[in-house]
Amino acid sequence: MGRKIAIANQKGGVGKTTTAINLASGLARLGKKVLLVDIDAQGNSCSGLGLSLPDDHKSMYDVLMLSEPIQQIVCRTNITNLELAPVNSNLSGASVEMVEVEDREYLLKTALKIVVPSYDYLIIDCPPSLDLLTLNGLTAADSVLIPIQCEYYALEGMAKLMKTVSLVQKGLNPNLKIEGVLLTMYDSRTNLSNQVVEEVSSYFKDKVYQTIIPRSVKISEAPSHGLPIDQYDPTGVGSKSYAKLAEEVIQHG
Repeated sequence: MGRKIAIANQKGGVGKTTTAINLASGLARLGKKVLLVDIDAQGNSCSGLGLSLPDDHKSMYDVLMLSEPIQQIVCRTNITNLELAPVNSNLSGASVEMVEVEDREYLLKTALKIVVPSYDYLIIDCPPSLDLLTLNGLTAADSVLIPIQCEYYALEGMAKLMKTVSLVQKGLNPNLKIEGVLLTMYDSRTNLSNQVVEEVSSYFKDKVYQTIIPRSVKISEAPSHGLPIDQYDPTGVGSKSYAKLAEEVIQHG
């Protein structure tokens, strides 16, 4: 059965989608069959993997709100072993629509059941908010990976996120675990980055990954070329860092 990992942080700009794409690609490169499930209405996973889908292509909105079988919307990527369940802007209003739906927190979990045995990993890219879509991601997942940027106010909002995780554990998904905390946008030249590493390590202790993602122009550029970092700059420090993260994730499992 595939491991379902939700990538979540309600704070924007922390490298959440970048991590979803590059972790998925890194796992695929290590021979794991991976499904990247995008439930962030911005749809950046699609463009970040170089996919341009027709306007009438069904998406995660159809899966969650119209009960379309997820296998009907999954599309191949240019990366061996990596497939994508895409999203479009229709999902932006789904949290409001879900309010009236029975068992609304379990829509994604129910949708994924049929495909979980077909993959080694299912990476769920959650939106940058603590809405019903993120609740669906946490309810469906086995674990949650939390990216935190090495900048001012790095831990801002973490108490609220951890409270949400705790509530999900108590009611919706008792088996949900903290997969790990990933430090991103690290700049070894600044005292600030080193202070954030210490602060986050003190807060999350052994849940912090040994791998730290550096601040990198190449990582920032890669999505505009529709490529994960291991294809855009395969020998660079960003590519090596995400490769190490993929190895860590496998070892943790």
